[in-house]
Amino acid sequence: MDVEQLFKSLKKEAECPLCLETVKNPKTLPCLHSFCLECLDELANFARRQLQTTIKCPLCQTSFPIPDTDTFANLPSSFHLNRLVDVLALEDGTVQTQKCNTCDENNAATSYCFVCQSFLCASCFQYHQRLKATRGHRNVLMDNLQAQDVQELIQRPVMCSQQYHEDQPLEFYEDCKVLVCHKCSVVSHNRHSMTDIQKAAEGQKSQMAEVVAKVKAEILLYEHQIKKQTELKNQNIANIRNAEKNMTDTVEKLIGGLREHEKKMKDKFRDSYEAKQKQHAARLVNLELITTQLKSFAERGQAILERNISAEILQTNPAIIRRCDELLNARKANVYNSPYLHYFVGKKFILSDQILVTRTYPSMCLTEYHDSETGKESKFVVVTRDSDGLQCYQQDDQIKVDILTPDGDHLRTELNDSRDGKYVVTYTPQYAGQHSVEIRVNGQPPTGSPFVVQVLAHQYQFDFKFGSRGNREGEFHFIRDIAVNDKTGTIAVADNCEKRIQLFSSSGKFQKEIRLDGYPVSVAFTDSGDLLTLVSASNNELLLFSEEGQFFKHNNDKHLKEPLQLSVTSDGCLIVTDIASKEIIVLSSDGNDLLLSFVAPNCDKYPQCAVYYLEKFYVSYPCAHCVKVFDKRGIYLHDIGCEGSNDGQFLCPVGLIIDKYNQLIVCDVDNGRLQYFTLTCKFLSKLWDEYFSPGYVAIN
Repeated sequence: MDVEQLFKSLKKEAECPLCLETVKNPKTLPCLHSFCLECLDELANFARRQLQTTIKCPLCQTSFPIPDTDTFANLPSSFHLNRLVDVLALEDGTVQTQKCNTCDENNAATSYCFVCQSFLCASCFQYHQRLKATRGHRNVLMDNLQAQDVQELIQRPVMCSQQYHEDQPLEFYEDCKVLVCHKCSVVSHNRHSMTDIQKAAEGQKSQMAEVVAKVKAEILLYEHQIKKQTELKNQNIANIRNAEKNMTDTVEKLIGGLREHEKKMKDKFRDSYEAKQKQHAARLVNLELITTQLKSFAERGQAILERNISAEILQTNPAIIRRCDELLNARKANVYNSPYLHYFVGKKFILSDQILVTRTYPSMCLTEYHDSETGKESKFVVVTRDSDGLQCYQQDDQIKVDILTPDGDHLRTELNDSRDGKYVVTYTPQYAGQHSVEIRVNGQPPTGSPFVVQVLAHQYQFDFKFGSRGNREGEFHFIRDIAVNDKTGTIAVADNCEKRIQLFSSSGKFQKEIRLDGYPVSVAFTDSGDLLTLVSASNNELLLFSEEGQFFKHNNDKHLKEPLQLSVTSDGCLIVTDIASKEIIVLSSDGNDLLLSFVAPNCDKYPQCAVYYLEKFYVSYPCAHCVKVFDKRGIYLHDIGCEGSNDGQFLCPVGLIIDKYNQLIVCDVDNGRLQYFTLTCKFLSKLWDEYFSPGYVAIN
């Protein structure tokens, strides 16, 4: 850098931010910004006229009280700026502030000795050059200053300001925090503790560096905050623009829909217009034709009358009368009165949109979820968070949750607002398989939505067993069916060969037995807790007992030929399979009325067990090795399974039931296992044991 550029740079550095001129009598505010004393005092006077007691730094806006003396003269002077002002004066030929430090003539300095560290006037410079001790010193003329010279002048030692010590540099720093020269240390401060100025500066320099480092670290934090704030500002702008675009697109879509609706309505108006105009035109043509015929007849008749020729009158009179009768007796053409066309809006269009201002950022929200099990209440949590990823709560936030079952049906959910940024979603899945969960936070999907929740099938495990082979109480000769009372848990077992029904508690403890005259082939409990027993004998009886075993009534059902199995629907109707007719028979709750009967098409095998659930009949066919499904009218739909031992296949399926988890449970007798299916026929799992051969099943 040449000397001119250097002086220009130094001049800019020494410029007062208020008057934009080289600073005069620079004073430094506590915020470390320096200004001309006169400029600061003018700023204070202006503030005082505004009835203010403080001023703000024009650069950093830090507030400072106005001194009681109404002047900032007591503020410290800037050493650096004073040095710059001195050096800048050397460049200005019209102003010579530097005086000779060697003589007492107070002459203007024309040169500087870097060894003596003194400014010299012209005469002292000549003497300096002649003196043998100083002849070799490095001197520079003010008119020949170079950039390096200027830099060294700025860095020259500070001279003592005490009288008679002006030629002495400040070399010591004493314990009363004052800079002194060598003479001062001897004359005025000989009892004070002295430290070399460079050593003292090094000690305080480390403190200053530590403070500056702390401030720089704070600057980095604030710059990071500024960057983040800028990003948030830009993101906010983009968010508002996207929301506005979304609104515009929505309105345009609605307008497009309305325009399409308008076109369809206009087409209807046009079709109606054309149809009615054709009706009016056809009626007008008909009326005009009749009018023309009448006028023609009247004109010809009037002409005959006016000619008054007897022969003509006698000749044409019969034709005139006949034609008159034809015209007058013809079907009168009525005026076509088209129906009144009216346009009305049954329900006015209401746009229920809104603008929501919230700290919640959908993209930062998260969901805490886990797999669940059929039939069990399950929960997951939606957490709303702000742009920093911190949990936040906004009362106006709108959280929408939609859960779809594997069949695409919507599952009922409950949303509980904890009012802390957590929303607990409760649901109870009824079907096993993958459920799709879609979450919307203020209309936007959070990260990861939609996601899949795996609903596991309910797993049954062995609990206990009761009974043994025999004919005593609590023993069984041949079990033909089993049923459970939903209200009390009482277990009823049809012991066929012993002509009895035994009742047990839910833990398998024997309670009582009911002796019968015939062989019980099936048992079931009604909704009221009464016990129904199907007895296979020559009269095919349906017997009804109270829960305590008291006999109520019997019914010799004429609709049954050879009943095999009994079940009760949720509305109390009776379903009976008949081995002789191969029918599934639905009776009224009292067994007197036949409501429905049907058979499986193209199947000569008999049905064993039948249950009804969600408007479908599920019927086991042991000899066909499958379960057949029928609709509520008894129309065949499809089979579940086929003959075999693989998963989903059967060897003699007998008992079946549907549990509260919407699982179809089938007793696969010859395969020695229970098999579980979804109601859409998908195999779920099995329960198998080496000594296990289940024939009938009941659910508590």
